[in-house]
Amino acid sequence: MYEMKEEFKTGIEIVDNEHKMLFEIADKIYELLNNEFIIDKYDRIVNLIEELKGYAALHFRDEEAYMESINYKKMFTQKIDHDNFIKKLEEIDLNKIDENQHKYILDLLEFVNQWLVSHILEKDKLIAQG
Repeated sequence: MYEMKEEFKTGIEIVDNEHKMLFEIADKIYELLNNEFIIDKYDRIVNLIEELKGYAALHFRDEEAYMESINYKKMFTQKIDHDNFIKKLEEIDLNKIDENQHKYILDLLEFVNQWLVSHILEKDKLIAQG
């Protein structure tokens, strides 16, 4: 379901390659949501949160380094968005996931989906314009 389409490309190779991986993680979340054969999804949810957090941190570091290299004027607001993304993931109470696994998967998918659509289309695409 989740794949990086042409409209999400910034034209910056490293950024686009890393965004593609974020779409792949979103797809894993979507697949877990729809997998009726796995009853207890707790461990998989936690693993996906950790994978997303780790990969996002790597991506944000690379993206910020690129913005710095081109003296991108909106880098500070980008960094705030990046920090807020990681903070939101760190604030997830892993102890509560077990209470309603389906809700947590939905919330995580909605959060990632919103990020992919709003942040990439509205902010990251501007980076290529300098």
